[in-house]
Amino acid sequence: MKKTLRLIKRFILLVIVIMPMLFALNLALFVAFTYRERSSNSGWEAAKEIGRELAPDEGGSLQLSEAGERILAEFQAWGILVEDGTGDVIWHSEGLPDEIPLHYSAAEISWYTRGYIRDYPTTVGARGDDLVILGHPKTAYWKLMWNTFDYQSIAEMPKMLLSFLAMNSVLIFLIYMVLATRILRSVKPVVEGLEMLPMEEVHVWEKGFLAEVAAAVNRVNEKLRAQERAIRKKENARAGWISGVSHDIRTPLTMVMGYAAEMEEDEALPGEIRKKAEIIRLQSMKMKNLVGDLNLASKLEYQMQPVKPERLNLKAVLRQAAVDFMNLDLEGKYPIEFRCDEKESICILQGDKELLLRAVVNVLGNSRQHNPEGCHISITLRIENQDAMQSEPHFTPETPSAQRTPSVLPAARQAESARSTVPVRQIAHILIEDDGVGVTDEKLETIRNTPHYMMGSGSGVQLRHGLGLLIVRQITAAHSGQVRIDHSPTGGFLVEILLPVNEAVNLQ
Repeated sequence: MKKTLRLIKRFILLVIVIMPMLFALNLALFVAFTYRERSSNSGWEAAKEIGRELAPDEGGSLQLSEAGERILAEFQAWGILVEDGTGDVIWHSEGLPDEIPLHYSAAEISWYTRGYIRDYPTTVGARGDDLVILGHPKTAYWKLMWNTFDYQSIAEMPKMLLSFLAMNSVLIFLIYMVLATRILRSVKPVVEGLEMLPMEEVHVWEKGFLAEVAAAVNRVNEKLRAQERAIRKKENARAGWISGVSHDIRTPLTMVMGYAAEMEEDEALPGEIRKKAEIIRLQSMKMKNLVGDLNLASKLEYQMQPVKPERLNLKAVLRQAAVDFMNLDLEGKYPIEFRCDEKESICILQGDKELLLRAVVNVLGNSRQHNPEGCHISITLRIENQDAMQSEPHFTPETPSAQRTPSVLPAARQAESARSTVPVRQIAHILIEDDGVGVTDEKLETIRNTPHYMMGSGSGVQLRHGLGLLIVRQITAAHSGQVRIDHSPTGGFLVEILLPVNEAVNLQ
């Protein structure tokens, strides 16, 4: 409605600006069409010139000079000279029409000089006391015979002109409003349909002068909805296929892992066979974890994994993830150092505990997987104000903008949306880094910019990094957070997770 009112205001302003311009243009055209300037300055001046160009010859007769003849030829007129007192014509030009009288009474002179002689419009001049009358072609002039206005009418002329202008303005405005209303009635549903087209199904009324545009909008809507249904069907099929395959693989993998574990513990078997059984068990475990990650990534991407937010202490979640990881490190090749300011003993946020644990464990597992010889891992938690986070240039989102899933937005947009709707005052920084082999700058750039693990070139490093870190990104985005991936200060690998905090309690 506001846009429609704004459009009406613009139309009204346009009319207000155009009307004075139209008035000025019409006035100029009127002057241009009614004003005629000639060398002899109209027929009245021509009659005066004829009077001056008449001169007596040697015999006393009046003769017209060559200049006077040119004037008559220019105006295609004839002329007579009426003598004062007698009313007789004492001179006339050549080609005088036969119906023109050669004697005039005072009453006739009064009538003819004001109007016409035998339908010939006349103009008059003087030669001494005698009267010069020029007769012009019948279509040369149109003369007002009674061009007299009373003084009151002349005095009220400005008021009359203003009244005419006001009435014309009101009429023009009414016509405009009728036309504008009809136009807006056709434009409004089309504009509203175009605005709603990306979000929901629309149908525009196909009537009015924009009926073709409305029909085109309806066709685009049908095509978009058909594409959405096809994409949704394809995504559901893909998610269902991944879920089914994950379920079907899990049972045989469990059996393989069980038999491999039995063979590994059977002291009757040769050491080489037991070693191979251990490798089978470990690789089967990797496959099981990979299938689980694939299934979880698919569910997060298509909103099939429900996020169950609860009030939890982030510090306790991180400690539990570290303990779970250390319990699996039987050889002690991956020691973990947990760093947190003891003053901040409680860091409360709303989140899904299992998903957050999975994200942290995935990052820790990434360090173990890429450093088979072992490495030192550190987990650091610190709380900062939101303003401090926004002012630091290196906290840029790592979630690719090309990710198409509407349910899991890119981290930057998700965090920005959360900041615009929920007043978050503090941000939790979870910094997980190792001193292992790390990655090259080229591979790091690939990890940052590849929108999905399946879009990689097929190199093992890219695929291994892609799936685990994709889940970390998706879980973080589902909690309105951001992810940063970089080299660690010791040359290893670094992942930083930023999450909005509801409450950080300082126990000091």
